[in-house]
Amino acid sequence: MALSIETESRIYRSLRAIFGATAHLVALGFTIFVAVLARPGSSLFSWHPLLMSLAFSFLMTEALLVYSPESSLLRSFSRKAKVRFHWALQLLSFICAVLGLAIISYNKYINGKDHFVTWHGQTGLLTVLYAGMQCMGGLALLYPKLIKNWTLSKLKLYHATSGLIGYLLGCASLLLGMCSLWFTAAVTGISWYLSILCPILTSLVIMNQVSNAYLYRKRIQP
Repeated sequence: MALSIETESRIYRSLRAIFGATAHLVALGFTIFVAVLARPGSSLFSWHPLLMSLAFSFLMTEALLVYSPESSLLRSFSRKAKVRFHWALQLLSFICAVLGLAIISYNKYINGKDHFVTWHGQTGLLTVLYAGMQCMGGLALLYPKLIKNWTLSKLKLYHATSGLIGYLLGCASLLLGMCSLWFTAAVTGISWYLSILCPILTSLVIMNQVSNAYLYRKRIQP
């Protein structure tokens, strides 16, 4: 017997809630794992993986999950409160990313090594620059009257889709970082594969959230 539309919808919402809760745990767990692995303070370099995982794995993921109708930790809060919380987390994420980039750049400099010559370095630089532009673009949502000839709905749509691209860039940077000599020397076997799955899982959850909230809704509108 075929499931009713209401039953299918309930099952779908339940699955989204489960995967959303998993994304919360994975984002936090991966960041803690990297922190233990890097042992911040043991060297100048040790701050780089910690700050970047904090920025792109935890803070940015949580900033986007704020808007999840099923798994947001602020479901009972007003839309305005969610927006402010989103902005605070995104700003913290950007600050951590800039600090992480500055630290690894200085570490390369004092050790006489070239920087931005690997896929990881180039993607990381692009991600930080993109995150900065995304934060600036988000100001249009706080002050929409400053942008003429643009409706608020369009601004939200473009900010959400461009934000998704930025998040995927951050996940790509993390994935490339896990292919680095430092990470592969410290993490091997099944632990490495499980680590790789972390940003993949969170990116899939965020992609589903954004597509359902904006892209799918935009597509079905007459």
